[in-house]
Amino acid sequence: MRSPWVRGAFLALALAAAVWAVAANRSEAARAVRVLPAWVLAVSLAASFAYVAATMLSWRAIITAAGPLPPRAARRIFYSSQIAKYLPGGVWNVLAAAEMGRDYAVSRRRSVASLLVSAGVSAVTGLLLAAGALLFGPGGLWRSYWWVAPAVPAGILALTPPVLNRIVGAVLKLARRDGLEAPLTWTATLRASGWALAAWILAGGQVWLLLVSLGAAANAATFLLAVAGYALGWTAGFLAVVAPAGAGVREVALGAVLAGAVGPGALVVVVLAVRLTTTIADVVLGVGASLAMRKRPGPPRS
Repeated sequence: MRSPWVRGAFLALALAAAVWAVAANRSEAARAVRVLPAWVLAVSLAASFAYVAATMLSWRAIITAAGPLPPRAARRIFYSSQIAKYLPGGVWNVLAAAEMGRDYAVSRRRSVASLLVSAGVSAVTGLLLAAGALLFGPGGLWRSYWWVAPAVPAGILALTPPVLNRIVGAVLKLARRDGLEAPLTWTATLRASGWALAAWILAGGQVWLLLVSLGAAANAATFLLAVAGYALGWTAGFLAVVAPAGAGVREVALGAVLAGAVGPGALVVVVLAVRLTTTIADVVLGVGASLAMRKRPGPPRS
């Protein structure tokens, strides 16, 4: 992917896939735009941009544990590679990041490992938030989701560097990849987890705003439900690697958790509004980063 022509073609394919992810439900998406107030859509879109930025900062906390990476370079690598997640297969964003990183003398090994670790941190922190929200959220939910309780101590333990380094090492070994260039530290793990939690809260706040604008109660219980729904939806989509960006799987899981907060019609509007604004944020940031990419001097490391 060193050729500008190859990169351009790859970006065009990824953009087409992202557009298709929305166009496949264009009538429902158009309805969401008509039903929701303009200011709600604007705030929701801003929350999506902030959410993507927070996930980038979580990833940067991991990749800089193995060596410095300027903020501008981090933004370009992360945002430009994220468009590729809309391609089927679930690995294209990782491969894209590995190639983009070489422009800044970041080894493929470091790029791949950092993306896998940051995705794992996002999944674990998301499940922790979802577990807490479901157990202590709206009355009665814990009866259906009591089984998530063991995930709380297990998730906290998994995020400690001694355990996390072993898990990452085992996963990379199974994938026949080299191990981490440098072990994760408490500082890097705490920063990554903190930004991941911030991302989930931003995403949950977006869903909460959409729910409230369509008639849900504007209280803490609805907010907890929104956070749990988004976190579980993202995790389900992340695990369904064959679905581009978790499309379909993520929305089904989100809708299942939010069922009852609003009517079925309003629920469809919420789910599609989240998909639409998140895709727009990914595309705008990704295209901007791709256009700003410049090859940096220095021998690439593989």
